[in-house]
Amino acid sequence: MNEMTALYDRNPRARQGAALEAARLPQDSSAAATAGEPVLAWLEQILHERFGLPLRLERDGPERLLLRYAGEPGHILFDRLQPGFYLSGVELPHTQWDAVSEGFSAPLDMPLPAPGAASLPRPLVEPVSGGLSVHYDILGLTFWMLSRQEEVDAQVLDRHCRFPASASHAGRHGYIERPVVDEWLAVLGQLIRCQWPRAVLRQHRFTQRPTHDVDRPSRYGFAHDVRLARVIAGDVLRNRRPQALLVAPWVRLRTRRRLHPLDPLNTFDWLMDVSERHGLTSAFYFICGRTDPRKDADYEPEHPAMRHLMRQIHERGHEIGLHPSYHTFRNPKELANEAERLRRVCAEEGIEQEQWGGRMHYLRWQMPLTLQGYVQAELDYDTTLGYAEAPGFRCGTCFDYPAFDPVKGEPLALRIRPLIAMEASVISPLYLGLGVGEEAFECFSKLKARCRAVGGTFTLLWHNSELTTSAQRALYQRVLEA
Repeated sequence: MNEMTALYDRNPRARQGAALEAARLPQDSSAAATAGEPVLAWLEQILHERFGLPLRLERDGPERLLLRYAGEPGHILFDRLQPGFYLSGVELPHTQWDAVSEGFSAPLDMPLPAPGAASLPRPLVEPVSGGLSVHYDILGLTFWMLSRQEEVDAQVLDRHCRFPASASHAGRHGYIERPVVDEWLAVLGQLIRCQWPRAVLRQHRFTQRPTHDVDRPSRYGFAHDVRLARVIAGDVLRNRRPQALLVAPWVRLRTRRRLHPLDPLNTFDWLMDVSERHGLTSAFYFICGRTDPRKDADYEPEHPAMRHLMRQIHERGHEIGLHPSYHTFRNPKELANEAERLRRVCAEEGIEQEQWGGRMHYLRWQMPLTLQGYVQAELDYDTTLGYAEAPGFRCGTCFDYPAFDPVKGEPLALRIRPLIAMEASVISPLYLGLGVGEEAFECFSKLKARCRAVGGTFTLLWHNSELTTSAQRALYQRVLEA
């Protein structure tokens, strides 16, 4: 936006004086009641983390919010609060806003999605007495997306009881691949610079975060006899790997103290090598419970080979975390037990970390019960919140942020690290089915470029067990190098 230098000149209403403030307010006046003090305090924290400024929010009547900059005159007024952003089960309208046509810069050089509005006035931003008036509820959108208010009491769930991308507002209106919160906060940053020219906004640098759920650390090492026979038969007959007849029993026999280098799923050293070449830290999330025998892991974290693996990861400067078992997303007590089990094993191995986090198995999540489970487990962060069926921006952002319980209406001692893409979401025929070729690479690259455009973090989930072919490994390396 050219700092809105021509705003007053090009707007004939502005030349008539600051008294020309004309707010078109929603008829429902419940917004102020729902955006209570805890919400405002939490939003202030979001703004402080994003902009690095002492910004304060205060009500101005029942349906307006003022944004102030401590020690500086003037304000930014949000005069069209949307009550639906604070309610469950509300079908929100949707439109778009062409930022460039009104003198702003758009991070992705595209019109911005505007959930919650059926239409937007032109101009969207106008000068008023003492500041600027914004006719879209940027802060309400931020709350709605980051708190996942949309998912409270969700009625549509997939076979794993997950809220699917296809049921989301973003999925139905075509902006799931857009960091919509980050795009609107970038516009708000331009408004802050316009209203307070001396303000120096915090600058953010793009980063990558490779993560790996350890569902199957070994193909043969932990399988019981019957299952091992089935795995060998599958490798020989379906995967055309007759060498499995000899390799599998040998690997099983030798996986007593450490994972065997011939095990096709033992890709951990390779993953750490790739991360280290790019100056990155990988995070590995381990299953420490069995709430579903068919869907959870066949290893125990206390096994000597798993202890050795965790020590290796820690000694090389990478991160260890929890991958809570299948049913823990609705069982806070069991989630806490599994977190304690992981910490106990790590303590016995001399592994200390500044923070502990995790990701739910199968990306299962129930808002806000799973949040409460993480808090009860005293974990520092979660990185579950991405969709299994489609990559993109489930939370509308690629920035870490403090969690908020939209039911209790309170902030939580937990950070959310949004998941942007899982390899299966792109590659697997169960989801997008793009394979491991150029189409898949372009999909990952587009999402990564959008994270870079807003200065955020591209969080990638790639299972260690999905790197058994040269094509899979080549794609993984290309994604990190792109």
